[in-house]
Amino acid sequence: MYWIYAIRSYKDGRIYVGLSANVDKRIKEHNSKQVFSTKGYCPWRLIFKEFVGDRKAARRREKYYKSGIGKEYLKQIPL
Repeated sequence: MYWIYAIRSYKDGRIYVGLSANVDKRIKEHNSKQVFSTKGYCPWRLIFKEFVGDRKAARRREKYYKSGIGKEYLKQIPL
C-alpha cells in the first residue's frame, strides 16, 4: 500500500513528487532537511496525495506526475 504525494515549497513554489508508505513521516523528513534533494527549499506543504495498491503501480503513477502533463496538473492546485 503506497501513496503518491506532491509537496510545494513555500520558499519558491517548486513541486516535488514522491511515493511513500507513510506520507506524514516522509513530509516531516522533507521539512526537517533530511532529504538531500529538498532540504534547500524548506518548508514544504502537502498539496496532493493519491493511494495506490502496489509498488509497481505506484512507480507508474509517480512517473506520470513527474512528467510534463502530470506537473501541469499539479501546478493548477491552489496554494
